[in-house]
Amino acid sequence: MKSLALILVALFCAIALRAQNESPKPQSEENPPPLDPKDMDTSVKPQDDFFMHANGGWIRRTEIPPEYSRWGSFNQLIERNNDALHEIAEKAAKTDVDPKTAPETQKVGDYYASGMDEKAVDAARTKPLEDEFKRVDAIKDRDDLLKEIAHLHTIGVGVLFEFGSGQDAKDSTREISQAVQGGLGLPDRDYYTKTDEASKKLRDQYVDHVTKMLTLLGEPADKAADDAKKIMALETSLAQASRTRVELRDPQKNYNKMAQKDLQALTPDWNWTDYFRGINLVEPGDINVHQPEFFKAANAVFTNISIDDWKSYLRWHLVNAAAPELSNDFVNEDFNFKEGVLRGTKQIKPRWKRVVISTDAAIGEALGKLYVADYFPPEAKARALELVNNLKEALSDRIKTLEWMDEPTKQEALKKLAAMNVKIGYPDKWRNYSLLKIDRGPYVLNALRADNFEVNRDLKKIGKPVDRTEWRMTPPTVNAYYNPNMNEIVFPAGILQPPFFYANADDAINYGGIGAVIGHEMTHGFDDQGRQFDAAGNLRDWWSPESAAKFKERSKAVVQQYSEYEPLPGLHINGELTQGENIADIGGVKVAYAALRKALAKKAQAEKIGGLTPEQRFFLSFATIWKSKQRDEDLKLRLNTDPHSPARYRVDGPLSDIPEFAKAFNLPDNCPMVRPPDKRVNIW
Repeated sequence: MKSLALILVALFCAIALRAQNESPKPQSEENPPPLDPKDMDTSVKPQDDFFMHANGGWIRRTEIPPEYSRWGSFNQLIERNNDALHEIAEKAAKTDVDPKTAPETQKVGDYYASGMDEKAVDAARTKPLEDEFKRVDAIKDRDDLLKEIAHLHTIGVGVLFEFGSGQDAKDSTREISQAVQGGLGLPDRDYYTKTDEASKKLRDQYVDHVTKMLTLLGEPADKAADDAKKIMALETSLAQASRTRVELRDPQKNYNKMAQKDLQALTPDWNWTDYFRGINLVEPGDINVHQPEFFKAANAVFTNISIDDWKSYLRWHLVNAAAPELSNDFVNEDFNFKEGVLRGTKQIKPRWKRVVISTDAAIGEALGKLYVADYFPPEAKARALELVNNLKEALSDRIKTLEWMDEPTKQEALKKLAAMNVKIGYPDKWRNYSLLKIDRGPYVLNALRADNFEVNRDLKKIGKPVDRTEWRMTPPTVNAYYNPNMNEIVFPAGILQPPFFYANADDAINYGGIGAVIGHEMTHGFDDQGRQFDAAGNLRDWWSPESAAKFKERSKAVVQQYSEYEPLPGLHINGELTQGENIADIGGVKVAYAALRKALAKKAQAEKIGGLTPEQRFFLSFATIWKSKQRDEDLKLRLNTDPHSPARYRVDGPLSDIPEFAKAFNLPDNCPMVRPPDKRVNIW
């Protein structure tokens, strides 16, 4: 269950960690130095594989914990963050408060307590969902079916398609209705359409999983197996009509604003007026139909599939969405497929951790308000803003000196950079959860009410001016993003901690860590997608034809470079899918390095630390934030679905394009870590 807003906005990966407002601790096993010699493998030369040179020692001695499909800097930070949230939630659950005076503490405490009451959750099984299943059972015709689809959408269950609010891509001041392809149970449409043996096996495993879940709901084994096959057939029909992830990256093709009557013409066999009534949307206005061909095909699926098969599909998606908050038999089967089969994870996370994650997903700004009070001092925000401003200055300098971009386009680019908004830490205006009921009753009902609250909040924005104070992530989130419609970069509170930012470390460490992350997010404003939006966040072509052609020539080189990488035998990176992130990785480290050079020039010093120059420490710091190990199953899934390249190539890929890196380590020409000049990528 997730908000459509998170589907519509481009989210770009960074990393976050709990803040530390205590005094710096001495370096130790628990608090290692920014560059730990034990993590390196000096037997691997920098010119051969810098990722392994910087991280090989850590990789050699580290085992992936059984509850993870990959393990690295990201996950270590997530763990520390979870520990902080655990303390907050436990304290809230044990504190008797007046909801009127301490609403965040009450809601966090009650939500967490309801999830931790394992005995009550197991005893209840699916009883709290009885009314929901009765609604599905009562469907008699296609009018009833559409009403139930609308109802499930209001509780965050994405059946058949997705619907919600989002900025008008060509008028970023307004929120409008958005209709998007959806309705699948597997991670991506390609899982239904690929014909290789591994994909066929995975589809069989998915059918087995659906069968088991329906059996847990009380269906006889034979009927459950038959229903699972029919669900697979229905979802396959939707998948075949869906655009690929590469196709979904084109914002122009995803912009198809139309009146309700035109949308109705795409789906003559269901009545949109009835649907809007079902989701309590009084005036939908114009609707951006992201994939018109999908809705045309979905109309045929809606009409041709039997009512009984639709009931099975809806039942499945309801239990699939609710499974993490149900009894252990559902939780374990859900884990076995989604984590075990799809990602190779060996062991489920402890209950407290799963409940903390659910609390953050459900009422993240209530939890976040408590989090920042304890873990994010005001001075951290000021330090971050200083770094952002330094990176902006460095990117501005680079734009001004680009040899391939003409002057009118440069002026537009500089205008966009100057207008880029920065959000750090937490919202200026906290979300008001006063209308959301959270109590110590059934855990799953708290989750469903939270989803319903979020859906209603989202739908109420349609037709209104855009609220530019809103955040798409919660303050404790281990991530960061650039939003092209807002032209903003956003860094939740956790990001300003080791290994990204060290209060007492030298500039090289911090520019290689948080500086590269900031530069990455800034560069997203000028990647193959972000460059199509102007300073105000409107989808508008502000490029001269000549500069646009030269950009595309360079971006094709990025696609070609990364498409050559083969993380697993026979499996290459999808250079088209990862294009934007790779452009941001390359641009981010270049801009951060330029900012470091400016900072060092101002201080008139270039001292070695630990035998390493500032330049060497910068690149090592950059490499260490990506240290990780990954199970093959997880890597396969991410190669299909993740717009980011695997960690090793987020280090070796960008650095092999940067002459300053080769100079810092005195690398010979024609070595693996130095790309030939005619193949070297140079955009930002």
